[in-house]
Amino acid sequence: MTIDAALHGALAGAFTRPIPKSAGARVRYLVKQHHGSTKVVAQLLGVSQRTVERYVRDQIKKPRTELADRMAAEVKKRWQPQIRAKARKTAATSAGIVIDTRARFGFTAAAGTSDDACMRHLTLALPPRHAARLFDAQEQGAPDREMRQIAADALGEIYFRNGGTRATGLLVEYTDIEHIQFEL
Repeated sequence: MTIDAALHGALAGAFTRPIPKSAGARVRYLVKQHHGSTKVVAQLLGVSQRTVERYVRDQIKKPRTELADRMAAEVKKRWQPQIRAKARKTAATSAGIVIDTRARFGFTAAAGTSDDACMRHLTLALPPRHAARLFDAQEQGAPDREMRQIAADALGEIYFRNGGTRATGLLVEYTDIEHIQFEL
């Protein structure tokens, strides 16, 4: 799972209404979000424009599993934009965000210290400034590598350097992510 997808999942937890359930309703919502363009939705979902038109008219009711998952993911990315923006603002200004991850952490530190990478499971509350950095990078379309570095910096400061009270100068490498989840 990517950090972008995990952030979208956290924002989905703030929704006040569920996303549409049927494939037709999901596709109609996507078409409406793209100003009536079935062509854009077809490219987004990786299907033909004719297939999108058939979903809009409810001529097709049951999509393949992978297509159903893509439809749900694309709707979730766009669902309740005002609720999403409010949750993002709250996390970035006052509440922060909780990260739960299992990944390999390696370190670059002073000579004579251990920098062997090892798997760790961490659940930490990140302050609002780190949440703001993550959401800003997501909004700008940053690649996962850059977002992973932002998360590594946050985890390094909060957990490994304990807010600057130990391990000064320690740089954290955050790789081999097995699990990542954010919670607002």
